[in-house]
Amino acid sequence: MTEVEEALAGHVRSRAPFITEAASHLMAAGGKRFRPLLVLLAAEAGDTAESDEVIRAACVVELTHLASLYHDDVMDEADLRRGADSANARWDNHVAILTGDFLFSKSSELTADLGADAVRIQAQTFTQLVEGQILETVQPGPGEDPLAHYLEVVAGKTGALIATSARYGARFGGATPEVEEALTQYGEIVGASFQLSDDILDIASESADSGKTPGTDLREGVPTLPVLMARASTDSADARLLELLDADLTDDALHAEALALLRQHPAMDQARAYVAERAAEAKALLAILPAGPVREALEAFADVVADRST
Repeated sequence: MTEVEEALAGHVRSRAPFITEAASHLMAAGGKRFRPLLVLLAAEAGDTAESDEVIRAACVVELTHLASLYHDDVMDEADLRRGADSANARWDNHVAILTGDFLFSKSSELTADLGADAVRIQAQTFTQLVEGQILETVQPGPGEDPLAHYLEVVAGKTGALIATSARYGARFGGATPEVEEALTQYGEIVGASFQLSDDILDIASESADSGKTPGTDLREGVPTLPVLMARASTDSADARLLELLDADLTDDALHAEALALLRQHPAMDQARAYVAERAAEAKALLAILPAGPVREALEAFADVVADRST
């Protein structure tokens, strides 16, 4: 990870100091480096985990993720990211969007160095990511289950890139095709669970803990797992919460009331249980790996995702 950090610092540099400053802004604010870490862990399932291609692939997925954050913050009108001012708050939307574009382009340059297959995989991943982001902005179709629609959003918006992180790690680490496929499926599930945990934390955590503005999705009317599960409740005691969920939550007082009621709702525990179940599914896929430290590390990785929401 130290090598990845050093490489990332070089990849976000531009000949223009202002672009370097803007592109380094969110990376310097920290972050979990969840995706490059998964690349490195998955690479340990093969024989060439120390290859330069593995480090390059880890940078590809993190730069892609960082780029998406700049765009997400514009869409969400968020003021905080990783405990620091978001790029759109520090500068403006134009700077944030173009900086995201710059990081996407840097990621594409690196992907080209990994070969034609990697370019195809990255292009497909980017398609899924953008589709998920767009689907998040539209309502479910007539007769469509809102929860199923939401899970499709999550699969594209977050699951796709994390699945690619596992695929890249296995592929460039020299794992067999069978292991690569199993770890890709593992990454899809862990990736979706990661987003679901993030949505739970968006409700449950204070900004001092999460580094984000609490209830951002709630304020923007973006449905998430706890909200959808609360909406599915038939308990008459939930009438006030359901009323608030249909209200304009840009009003600070209404938003605070809805956030407090949702934090106390059984849907929060239901959502946590769902994430734990998905983590168990992901770990079952690791049976293809021999018992030992690599398998144990990937199992622990899935557990960390589930534990984030408790």
